[in-house]
Amino acid sequence: MTSSELWTRATAERYDAEETETSSAAVLGPTLAFLAELAGDGRALEFAIGTGRVGVPLRERGVPVVGIELSTHMAAVLRRKIDESTLPVVIGDMATTVVPGEFTLVYLVYNTITNLLTQDEQVECFRNAARHLEPGGRFVIELGVPPLRFLPPGQVAVPFDVSDQHLGFDTFDLVEQILVSHHFTRDGDDGRYRRNNSRHRYAWPAELDLMARIAGLERERRVADWDGAPFTQDSAKHISVWRKPA
Repeated sequence: MTSSELWTRATAERYDAEETETSSAAVLGPTLAFLAELAGDGRALEFAIGTGRVGVPLRERGVPVVGIELSTHMAAVLRRKIDESTLPVVIGDMATTVVPGEFTLVYLVYNTITNLLTQDEQVECFRNAARHLEPGGRFVIELGVPPLRFLPPGQVAVPFDVSDQHLGFDTFDLVEQILVSHHFTRDGDDGRYRRNNSRHRYAWPAELDLMARIAGLERERRVADWDGAPFTQDSAKHISVWRKPA
């Protein structure tokens, strides 16, 4: 098993409710269009498919989708939405788990490659993607750019959400490239907050390009969002596409 932290039953049960904005048609529309175009007439494999936030509507668009998911609890929530024959899911980690057949598209969205907490495991994730791709197939990753420009000397924390219902900030270990996302979520009207955190290994776009090269993939495109805006030094995230040579 990789170093990814396992999602608990409680976290899986409230995941969809906490991600209603990112699951909306307005947000998901460009994502699905981008992925469906790359999949073409072939099959797509989603690493860390979770509750099916992307995989289920992509399948509904007509793209055959297979998923790999480490958490049985997340997969159980997905299974309430769609049956196994329509969208198969294999329980396992995204760095080593192999499913049958080849795919025109392998994708990994929503910063999830950072769940692998070592560089070696992230390299193996790229190798696993390449292993599943048919010649000419693509591997797509959605990932935030590490917000280190917001860290003045001596500061180790960066807030990313401050609202009445949620306080979120990241703390950084700059040597190990580890960030911890801290969440304080308000439960109910009694003023109490639920606290949780998660560890991630952040990586720069250029580092991912080298991982892809190690796996035998070539970078084809990098944009700032699913709509295809140009990626610049001020972009907060990137959508990167690597291609397996034909």
